[in-house]
Amino acid sequence: MQWLIPNFDGMPDELRVALVVLDYTIRILAIGIIPGRRRPVAAMAWLLAIFFIPIVGLALFLLIGTNKLNEKRTKEQERITRYVMDRSKGFEVHWTEFNVDEWVQRAAELNRNLSGFPAADGNEITLYPDYIEALDAMTQAVEEAEDSVNVEFYILSVDSTTQPFFDALVRASERGVTVRVLYDHLGSARVHGYGQTKKFLKSNKIQFRRMLPINPFRNEWRRPDLRNHRKILVIDQEVAFSGSLNLIEREYRKKKNHRIGRQWVELLARFEGPNAAELKMVFAADWYAETGESLADGVKLHDEMDTPGDVTCQVIPSGPGYANENNLRFFNMLFYNAKERISVTSPYFVPDESLLVAMTTAAQRGVDVELFVSEKGDQFMVDHAQRSYYEAIMEAGVKIYRYPAPYVLHAKHITVDDDLAVIGSSNMDQRSFSLNAEVSVLMVGGDIVPRMRKVEDGYRAVSTQLDLEEWRKRPRIGRFMDNVCRLTSGLQ
Repeated sequence: MQWLIPNFDGMPDELRVALVVLDYTIRILAIGIIPGRRRPVAAMAWLLAIFFIPIVGLALFLLIGTNKLNEKRTKEQERITRYVMDRSKGFEVHWTEFNVDEWVQRAAELNRNLSGFPAADGNEITLYPDYIEALDAMTQAVEEAEDSVNVEFYILSVDSTTQPFFDALVRASERGVTVRVLYDHLGSARVHGYGQTKKFLKSNKIQFRRMLPINPFRNEWRRPDLRNHRKILVIDQEVAFSGSLNLIEREYRKKKNHRIGRQWVELLARFEGPNAAELKMVFAADWYAETGESLADGVKLHDEMDTPGDVTCQVIPSGPGYANENNLRFFNMLFYNAKERISVTSPYFVPDESLLVAMTTAAQRGVDVELFVSEKGDQFMVDHAQRSYYEAIMEAGVKIYRYPAPYVLHAKHITVDDDLAVIGSSNMDQRSFSLNAEVSVLMVGGDIVPRMRKVEDGYRAVSTQLDLEEWRKRPRIGRFMDNVCRLTSGLQ
């Protein structure tokens, strides 16, 4: 008799038999259905949940067991990818300003085949590691807008820190500029003051929509932890911003964070040139998904754009709307092709098996691999899950630098040798690979790698390198929690 079925006196034999049959039916069907098109670790995690708690496990699987968007959204993403490919057909990457290894060009080809976006020369890039300076730069760009302002952020909040930016949006709309705003529904709704933010947006001429909304009463339903995690601002198609920064104060409007002095550390990039148009196309796809209004035909691409700089850029969108995990495949390629050094900054490091092998293999063949993380994360389960990987990667030779608490190092970027840099919204975790819509930007040429390295040097200067032997002596209860949380991360 199964332990889940209570042995109540007086339960009819027919009901008891029916429950046993249901129990075994769920388990047998799970074996044949769940492993399909899932990673073995994810399939095993779901099977364990269903085998231990069949009814509850099945209910959870039906709720969050699929990481794909509905058919309509998926087909629209495929259409946008084909559209971008057709619009830029015949556009070849010319590495005119610098010499790069052949593998970098192959990486660009991989991204092109997965998402449709080509690499484009002639971009000028400004980096903003300072939180307030980044917000000020975006505010100034909005003040200078003449035609359109397109805003897309995972978290959006009108507060004392971001108020100047939103006031600039209002002024832009009042002078005839089209202002569109997208924000993730659940990502923003869980932030204190969401009602006031929504009221502010409604009281002005700003066009705004929730991304991936959840409202069963309006037939808005999907797996609730599928999120749009992108951070994009595009001004007149000429200038764009992207990176890790959300539109919210540095303490994320939490009393505990104010009390302990916890603030987020970000990195934002300003792009001027063809990359702005590529980011506008990403916005256009998300705007169409939520409104049905197409902006794609009005987006200029590459040969129609000015080329004010010397950096080649390529936008890499990823997420459940794509058939492949675009960011994961690209990141793996970086690790396997790095020759001397690869530096990774990620607040949430919960890799899948392929990325873990790629990272440790790079270190074992002599590449200097370093990982920047927070000393103490802001999310309990994710923080413990990522700690479970530290010992294995340090044994392989990876150096881990922990940014001092109470700060949260939320920046997300990579540098590889002297060849390329990557910045964007994507973390190194299974959520960013499978569940979140993300956007990253590949950057090659000019002095972008040295400038990114300077940011990394700043992290290293204030961080503490984790010692393997000391880490092995950490309390057993902490190790236990690390392993438990690591298991739950496989339920994708």
